[in-house]
Amino acid sequence: MRDLLYIIAVVLVIGWVLGFFVYSVGGLIHILLVIAIIAVLFRVISGKRL
Repeated sequence: MRDLLYIIAVVLVIGWVLGFFVYSVGGLIHILLVIAIIAVLFRVISGKRL
């Protein structure tokens, strides 16, 4: 389950970077970034290293 959250976080960060620099979608990209950061923080708090 934690590996899945990490994969989702990485995909969302990549999507945010691509969306920020290539295609402007507005607030959706920033929502994806926040979700990715929350997933990474959850993983770090749970005791797993990146």
